[in-house]
Amino acid sequence: MSKKKPLEGIRVLELGNIVAAPFAGKLFSEFGAEVIKVEEPKNGDPLRNWRVMYKDTSVWWHVQSRNKKSITVNLREAEGQEIIKNLTKTADVVLENFKPGTLERWGLGYETLKKVNPSIVLTRISGYGQTGPYREKAGFGSVAEAVGGLRYLTGYPDLPPVRVGIAIGDMVAGLYAVIGTLMALRVRDRDEEKKGQEVDVALYESVFSLLEGMLPEFDLTGEIRERTGSTLPGVAPSNSYLCANGSYVIIGGNGDRIFQRLMTAIGRKDMAEDPKYATNQDRVNNVGYIDSVIESWTKQYPIKEVQRILDEASVPVSPIYSIKDIIEDVHYQSRDMIQEIVLDDGQKIKTPGIVPKLSETPGEIEANGPMLGQHNEEIYKEFLNFSYEDFKRLKEGGII
Repeated sequence: MSKKKPLEGIRVLELGNIVAAPFAGKLFSEFGAEVIKVEEPKNGDPLRNWRVMYKDTSVWWHVQSRNKKSITVNLREAEGQEIIKNLTKTADVVLENFKPGTLERWGLGYETLKKVNPSIVLTRISGYGQTGPYREKAGFGSVAEAVGGLRYLTGYPDLPPVRVGIAIGDMVAGLYAVIGTLMALRVRDRDEEKKGQEVDVALYESVFSLLEGMLPEFDLTGEIRERTGSTLPGVAPSNSYLCANGSYVIIGGNGDRIFQRLMTAIGRKDMAEDPKYATNQDRVNNVGYIDSVIESWTKQYPIKEVQRILDEASVPVSPIYSIKDIIEDVHYQSRDMIQEIVLDDGQKIKTPGIVPKLSETPGEIEANGPMLGQHNEEIYKEFLNFSYEDFKRLKEGGII
């Protein structure tokens, strides 16, 4: 008898679009929650048409929306709003990432939804949060990375700030949305009255939370951390180093004992034993010299030989992987992180595996991203008892 997945029995009504809320919905769906994705009737989630397309659908869609069910609802119309209220009666979570105030204008704010279902958890992701002077400003992940302090730190000091190559702000907020929702569900399930609550996730705060000790550092010393390229400020040695074949390798030798192993492996036992380099702070004060010594060694060898020597010395080391390198890597393969799905026409495509790994109740890819409105009949008949006439009237009226 197969074990239940961790979130089996949880129903999530996903109202959001593109990245942040749908990324959170993906995580819920991978671990057994029934995620009902609500899309506008004509075009659906804009993510369906983003980046690389296969036929008429983005391949990203099949990652972001796997295991979900798609229904269509026009949230701007009163009948559509009534559908959402009725579906909320059956749900545990409503997940959204609209601009603050939007749900309220549609008559679907928390005060309304909790009257319909006092146990509902409303998880809201927005640029600046549901309160504060910036709440009504438009907020995208890229802007949140700027306001949250990450963009200021990314790149080289003599060049303009650059972005990380993925929607990092949106996805970190999605992770916080999942964490906050699970906390709220735990509280609800322990509450005698089973009361739900509102979870407020701001993109800029999600990014800001990643800034390590920068705030107290500035408060105490006035120091503003600047862009430092490939190095990690205050940690040494940790950098990228050029190898003989023109490739770069990442080496993390910043632990005291790791540093000793690193310097011994590259033939500099004198530095391994020198008290001038004994602690991280000592090494930070001499980081330029240390990096030059390491790179003078890496330049003598092709990257595979550098990796072999440092792996044997138990020093953290790696080439800088492209997606091609990732697909070919045996460790990714052995941990089932490169999976293959089959689209409706038989086309096979590779897709990322599940994170995290649970030993007894693992997540699973059970279905590809759904077609627009694929589950209208199933959901509306099962939960709202729609008749054929209901379907026809609402579809002709642009409600579903």
